[in-house]
Amino acid sequence: MAGRFPQRPTRTTVRGGHAAVPAGAAGGIPRQASAPARVRRWVPDGPLDLGLTLGPLRRGPADPTFRATADGSVWRACRTPAGPGTLRVRAYGGEVLGEAWGPGAEWLLEQLPELLGAADEPEAFVPRHRIVALARHRRPGLRLTRTGLVLESLIPSVLEQKVTTDEAYRAWRRLVRRFGEPAPGPAGVGERAMWVMPAARTWALIPSWEWHRAGVDDKRASTILRAVRVAARLEQGVGMPAVEARARLEVVPGVGPWTSAEVVQRSHGAADAVTVGDLHLPGIVGWALAGDRDADDAEMLRLLEPYAGQRHRAARLILLSGTVPGRRAPKMRRVDIGLL
Repeated sequence: MAGRFPQRPTRTTVRGGHAAVPAGAAGGIPRQASAPARVRRWVPDGPLDLGLTLGPLRRGPADPTFRATADGSVWRACRTPAGPGTLRVRAYGGEVLGEAWGPGAEWLLEQLPELLGAADEPEAFVPRHRIVALARHRRPGLRLTRTGLVLESLIPSVLEQKVTTDEAYRAWRRLVRRFGEPAPGPAGVGERAMWVMPAARTWALIPSWEWHRAGVDDKRASTILRAVRVAARLEQGVGMPAVEARARLEVVPGVGPWTSAEVVQRSHGAADAVTVGDLHLPGIVGWALAGDRDADDAEMLRLLEPYAGQRHRAARLILLSGTVPGRRAPKMRRVDIGLL
């Protein structure tokens, strides 16, 4: 079964998916010196924390498709159904400004509200434990993102199967930069240029030695190759309920419950898609809710029963609470696949 091995949080990340985004200026959205290709302004109906909402889309601090900058902006380089696009999002005084470039710009701006949690229903969540209630109180801007894109979450999730996050992030960076394309607009130039991930056909044509150089074993590479061959069918899953989309994903050999949950949490904003098969999550949930650091998946699901329909949100809040059991075993050893 697939599993994810989180590293210790750095200064720019915390458990639960968060990107450090400085607060925007209080005086409103500034006028632009040069107009971007597309612009959209949107007012959310409640508190919105860009770092919490979009943080799960970042695959490591050096993700070439995601960046949070000192001016309070979050940048995303995406491969949309209309083509590659770059999105810049900023929040000021309750208003959001979205700027987009490239063939996918119009699609990105159309999806902007759902990306920022407009389809989410945080008010439907009722905390049943003090630790969850406190985490929710401290993170009022948490919304569950809905990207409307399957492959961009599926491929990095497969890369994260059974390896450390460091190894998975390194593989994602290398493959995107080598086989992707520069992001449209200003984000695609300079020393820290952003990149759009490869198209499905490009993933399918990556030679075996390039997977090896990226540290990706044959099993994970084969899963990705099988997935991109049916990419169109998988992307159609965004129009289905999350449960049906997961079933379609799991038809692909190598994609199990862990991976499908990780995908629909992002593509669908699935509030109930709790991750099972994870190395650490059951112990964290067990410790937070029952003082049981040895909880397994079955016990985790039992403890989350009061949050039926909202189990993923409950798990995220538990992770964001910072209440985790101390480490009793050494970190997972990194394995050189060339020695296997």
